[in-house]
Amino acid sequence: MRTRTKGIQLASDGSRSVDKQYQGTRIFERLGKVTQDEAESWLRQRQAELDAERENQLRSGDQQLFAAAAQKYLIESERKKLRSLETVAYHVALLLPYVGSMALADICNDSLQPFIDERLDEDEVKPSTVNRTLEVARTIMNRAARLWRTNGKPWLATAPLIEMLDEKATRRQPYPITWQQQANLLPRLPVHLQRMVLFALSTGSRDANVCRLRWDWERPVPELGRSVFVIPPAEFKTNRTHVLILNDAAWSIVEACRGLHPDFVFTYRRERVKNHHLAPAMDYKPVATMNNTAFQNARAAAGLERMRVHDLRHTFGQRLRDAGVPEEDRALLLGHAIEGMPQHYATATIARLVEMANKVKETFDRTTLLRVVNG
Repeated sequence: MRTRTKGIQLASDGSRSVDKQYQGTRIFERLGKVTQDEAESWLRQRQAELDAERENQLRSGDQQLFAAAAQKYLIESERKKLRSLETVAYHVALLLPYVGSMALADICNDSLQPFIDERLDEDEVKPSTVNRTLEVARTIMNRAARLWRTNGKPWLATAPLIEMLDEKATRRQPYPITWQQQANLLPRLPVHLQRMVLFALSTGSRDANVCRLRWDWERPVPELGRSVFVIPPAEFKTNRTHVLILNDAAWSIVEACRGLHPDFVFTYRRERVKNHHLAPAMDYKPVATMNNTAFQNARAAAGLERMRVHDLRHTFGQRLRDAGVPEEDRALLLGHAIEGMPQHYATATIARLVEMANKVKETFDRTTLLRVVNG
């Protein structure tokens, strides 16, 4: 029988066991007649140990990043004429914002889900179009496991299964959420995910841009008493610079996160066991994706199974339209590529866009937003 924690099972005799997939690794253990809290503590400790092992591997250089593997495949494609270099480069450019900075061993089918969701949400993009990019990802992972070696060791121990989409399936329709649905969802999320979800709802940012938002992209605007974030082309979906505008709610979130991590805005506080006989050390770590187990559990508990992370962006766009924000300003706020769009804005333009972005707020939600952000 399932318990309140996914992966922990309760048998009829009162014993508990753990059977859970965690970042591509199966965790299995028969714990016996322990309490639910003890089982959850054991699972957290085992996950922390796996995280520590992965970090040690990264520090020792045993794991290659997807970006390095993609570059190697591009070079081979050009030299051996494996495929059209232009075509491969196009698909690699689509993948890099989502998995480029990830270690090959950390990438699995679920890692590509945010990319799939966002591509399918675009106009004129069909499952068959997405599959062409997934095929490139699959090829890179297979070559890293079967062909490429460093000091006799493969770049990847085992290539993950990357599933292709059903090309006959219809595209998923956007699912913007209401203010009431937002109020039902937020309390069910851990604090770090509350901040990230609210930030996405307040800026329209994509999952990858929220998770990898960096402090060195911040640019102060003294006249407005706040900042913007200038996302470089390599990190933005349309391969162009995007000026991320912060409304009042988003700015409050940024201020709440300031000082927690030297590089990334959004992090989570994780227990990492250094010595079983000592108290666990607490570290702030960046978040790989909002679409994790905690988000999925909260979404289900709030009755929002249809909602994906990318629907937070749809919600922001829908609220801008509902508030009467002009189409040109909506395009600037969401980072849509349109002809003649500037890559940097004058202070007066930023001030107008902040005003437009604030129109998504509703009076009865302002107190709730500030309470969650500062909690």
